[in-house]
Amino acid sequence: MTQLAIDSQHHVIIITPDVMPSADEFDFWGRIFLHHDAISIGEFEQGVDRHMLRFSFEQLPFELHFEHYGDNIWISATGVEAQGKLTELGNYLSAS
Repeated sequence: MTQLAIDSQHHVIIITPDVMPSADEFDFWGRIFLHHDAISIGEFEQGVDRHMLRFSFEQLPFELHFEHYGDNIWISATGVEAQGKLTELGNYLSAS
């Protein structure tokens, strides 16, 4: 089961999946992970070492990040208002 931990100091949600996706699978993995009624998925950006999938929750922008060389996945908020919703987003994803 995927574990979520809210890091209030850095304003992120740290995601620890049971099985870490490979760099080539992250876009697909992220779309499945974020497939919920209250989430709208936006654009995907792929870099050499990092990938990012933009999405919105309650009309606020967030980003799902993947760093393949460190096997790190996290969600960051875009803007102060979205930062205030990180805990609610984490709870929503954990309950789903």
